[in-house]
Amino acid sequence: MTLAVLFGGQGTQHPLMLPWLAEDALVAQTCEALGTRDWRAALSDPAWATTNRHAQVLLTGLGLAAWRQIEAGLPPVGALAGYSVGELAAFAAAGVFSDAMALQLAQQRVACMDQALAQAGEGGGLLSVAGPRSRVLDLLAQARERDPGLGLAIDLGADAAILGGPQAALARAAVALEGLGLRCKPLNVAIASHVPMLTEAAAGFARALDAHDLRPPRCPLFANLSGARVRRAEDARRALAGQIASTVRWADCLDAVHAQRVRCVLEVGPGSALASMWRQRFPEVPARSVDEFRSAAAVIDWVQRQLR
Repeated sequence: MTLAVLFGGQGTQHPLMLPWLAEDALVAQTCEALGTRDWRAALSDPAWATTNRHAQVLLTGLGLAAWRQIEAGLPPVGALAGYSVGELAAFAAAGVFSDAMALQLAQQRVACMDQALAQAGEGGGLLSVAGPRSRVLDLLAQARERDPGLGLAIDLGADAAILGGPQAALARAAVALEGLGLRCKPLNVAIASHVPMLTEAAAGFARALDAHDLRPPRCPLFANLSGARVRRAEDARRALAGQIASTVRWADCLDAVHAQRVRCVLEVGPGSALASMWRQRFPEVPARSVDEFRSAAAVIDWVQRQLR
């Protein structure tokens, strides 16, 4: 029984996140990749913070920096997973590629996604839906002819989901779903991820991954594309590229992590959405986010106390 680590995705980044994060070499590399000297000041501009090419690089670099600053004080990890773009940090933490390569891949991933959306002539977004998944799937089936770009982006289980697609299609879906008594909330994301409208982006990122040497993970690592364990370099390539245009099976991923008999869960990144999802699904296993603590030492102390 051991520690599980989950790396979060975009949508919850804010200028006060990770208050204990030290300015180390990886943070500096992230700022250089972003073209800014002060990432907190940059995040204070909402337009900058939600731009795809900023958010994905920022979350990959700072998520990894936060992990490296606490990793030495923690026991070996028994399970790793990443939510959406958080997979880049998770795969680097598992040794599939270096931190520097993760930053490079984040930039390539963004370029592929932005190019695909430019060719499509429209942007998009994500819509959080709280309510029975069956009603969400019924709505998607009914909307398929009018809104073919609309899709189930992230499967969160029986009572929650995230839809992706063009903004107009998401607005129509929200009206219909709220009319059925479901609760909808647009996410702070300026792109439709994990839906078929990004098929070309997935293919482009697959080609980018082919140019890099990947290694088998050195600890249990689970892909959000299916919840399956990643065992080989080829598994990693397929998972990282495939999830761009396919539904993220996050509920299945959490089930796979839980099956490793973990004793506590640590979310790495801004906010605490993943820790909250975990507690709702597995209330007997404590989960917290590093963003809830005021120091790296406090994060380490909490984990160590759970594992005694």
